[in-house]
Amino acid sequence: MTPTTPPPSAPRPIRTAATLVVLRDGPEGLEVLMLRRAEKANDQNSGASVFPGGMVDAHDRLLHPLCAGLDDAAASARLGLPEGGLDFHAAAIRECFEEAGLLLANDAQGRPVELLSLTSGELDAMRAAAERSTDALLALCAERGWCLAVDRIAYFSHWLTPPGMPRRFDTRFFAAAMPAGQDVRPDGRETVEHLWLKPADAVSPERGLKLLNVTRRVLEHLATFARVDDFMAHARALRRIPLTMPRLADGPKGRRPVNMEEPAYDEIGHLDPDGQGGGRYALEAGLVTPLSARVVRVVHDSGLNSFLIGGTEGWALINRVPGDAAHEAALRAAAPGPVRWVLSADAAPQSLDLGGATLQVLGAQRFLLAEERMLFTDDTTAPVSDTDHLVEWIVPARGFMRRPASAVSD
Repeated sequence: MTPTTPPPSAPRPIRTAATLVVLRDGPEGLEVLMLRRAEKANDQNSGASVFPGGMVDAHDRLLHPLCAGLDDAAASARLGLPEGGLDFHAAAIRECFEEAGLLLANDAQGRPVELLSLTSGELDAMRAAAERSTDALLALCAERGWCLAVDRIAYFSHWLTPPGMPRRFDTRFFAAAMPAGQDVRPDGRETVEHLWLKPADAVSPERGLKLLNVTRRVLEHLATFARVDDFMAHARALRRIPLTMPRLADGPKGRRPVNMEEPAYDEIGHLDPDGQGGGRYALEAGLVTPLSARVVRVVHDSGLNSFLIGGTEGWALINRVPGDAAHEAALRAAAPGPVRWVLSADAAPQSLDLGGATLQVLGAQRFLLAEERMLFTDDTTAPVSDTDHLVEWIVPARGFMRRPASAVSD
């Protein structure tokens, strides 16, 4: 019997989530609450130091009547959503209560709720009920005349887990000052320890915390602010909060997330949009990378990129290193077909038909592969001039391919 290849598994759904970053002013400046997650098998966040947060529950919408100072229309506009923005605000407060024992709420007179006024038994019962269901939290607040203080939290960041991760989350980040009259109490199941740290100390290698990429990036941002009020004013003044989505890539230190401002980001999205492997964050000497069916890149020991560009009629070689016989042999070995053209830096302007691929030699070490809309150049700072409307990718003599500013987004 001929074995059959199993069908590819369906991509896992992206879950919506909300995170609440709790801040306070310490003796040496702004401090942030970090919770250590419990060690669990098959949990990508196991043992990590995180901010309070979790998934948005379908029942969080039931908390809308309890939300003080903000309605769904305003919350949704702030988050760039047609509706349901208040769900994220309510979820952030609910998750913080469940994981850290902090509840941003106001009493019937509009005063901040001080949970330390409750007995330990009362608080434990409230947390246990809230963890069982959103309905229970709704009933508890209604019974005591409390409202969730969503107007005391500020939305400031939006992250999407990279493609290729076992679980992906579309997470909105909020910040709030530590409520007075309350103590942090990890729940002992999801979170087992808490720390108040200056953001710069939290990311320090000496501290040794296990940090997710997004947590580290938020901490680095927080480290630029001296006081809680400074950061809260900054967050509330933000007018546009773009989505941030890292991408996974491989390199000398193994697989890691590559952030959007890193040089490799555009190329990784082109080569490996689904995070299945193949993207690189470092270009090591000798690395051979197919950039497309028509383009192969080979990295020289000096860091120079050499390229093989071809079609059914043969392959052209550009950016070779004269006098390096070993490198030229490696280039020819990497070519999917015979090398018919070797183009020098001072090649005369011309158009080569490679068979299903048209390579335009523009001069001054500039080559345009028309079908791929790729411009190969050793000067990425010079304007593309009269060919800018034809270029979707700039492929430099050193470094990673990237989209020019004039490229039309997919």
